[in-house]
Amino acid sequence: MSFPLESNSGQSPESLPWYALNEPEKHGSPALLVYPERIRHNIRRMITLAGSPDRLRPHVKTHKTKEIVAMQLEAGIDKFKCATLSEAEMLAECGVNDILLAYQPVGPDQMRLLELFRNYPDVRFAALVDNTQVLQQLGALWAAEQRPLGIYLDLNTGMNRTGVTPGKEAAACYMAIRTYPGLEPHGFHAYDGHLRNPDPSQRQADSDQAFKAVVSLRESLEQAGYPVPVVIAGGSPSFPTHLYRESVILSPGTTLLWDARYGSSFPEMGFLPAAVLLTRIISKPAPGILCLDLGHKAIAPEMQFPRVALLGLENSTQTGQSEEHLVVAYEQAENLAIGQEVYGIPMHICPTVAKYPQLLVVENHAVTDSWKVAARDYQAHI
Repeated sequence: MSFPLESNSGQSPESLPWYALNEPEKHGSPALLVYPERIRHNIRRMITLAGSPDRLRPHVKTHKTKEIVAMQLEAGIDKFKCATLSEAEMLAECGVNDILLAYQPVGPDQMRLLELFRNYPDVRFAALVDNTQVLQQLGALWAAEQRPLGIYLDLNTGMNRTGVTPGKEAAACYMAIRTYPGLEPHGFHAYDGHLRNPDPSQRQADSDQAFKAVVSLRESLEQAGYPVPVVIAGGSPSFPTHLYRESVILSPGTTLLWDARYGSSFPEMGFLPAAVLLTRIISKPAPGILCLDLGHKAIAPEMQFPRVALLGLENSTQTGQSEEHLVVAYEQAENLAIGQEVYGIPMHICPTVAKYPQLLVVENHAVTDSWKVAARDYQAHI
């Protein structure tokens, strides 16, 4: 999508692209804009694909924002997944009563989780474990509690990041959960974020292959008298591959805001970009060269170039970036003015959101509100 780069001030909303502000001069840059109607579309699309809100346990790590949690609650989604204790606390403050910390708590975080558990006695908390050492530590901490901490066995199905490979060790760890009175086995967690083939049929085949070991482990445990109530599986690219599997709960996260990388790789999924960066041209240091105020501190810098899809500058090439600058080669640079606003969709939205203390809410081309990125910091407030 492209549009002529020119000042939008004074234009009627009907003449503007969906993402553009009608008075951009009122807002500093860089800034991260969000579009509630597009977020609502993405929530509806998640539910449509899943078949029911009951099959969803969305991850909040992308947006970390109470207002987006509230939108999902309104749509009937009542259980969530998070990666940090700060995110878990945010969910509890939103009134969510079923929260999975999809991260194995170690060190001081074990006691911090217990404090959060005690502060919200009506919330059903769970955590991941992939070894008996952590299981023993949590079992000791929860031994005297009046209600159990749910435990999901974290399985490594090929991502090789966390989890235990399905097999004898995994079975022994799952069976050991029952030996601790303060812990309760809830099932498996099988995140498959490595399955990103753009071809939907190949992505399905890859998912089916990876999931065979999960099915085998589940069947062996159930035959031994250790039921596995549910399996939580599927990141944003892969969660549709699990739709036909019984007792599988789906946990997409990036789907709420989407981004340029997933948008170009998985167009058939039907999600819309709902977060856009507002940036400006701050210099034209040489012919055919632009510099934007979009450095490492303003957008996720771990991706290869391009790190942002610059709307209206599709024929440009991103050539360099430092803390506060993004250098762009563009043959028509002479037609653009210093100070001119540019809009861009991040290639990776999740770590980009974490760089902003607030999101500017855009409705009908105007900023109408701001949402605090409430769980941006790692430290919970307990």
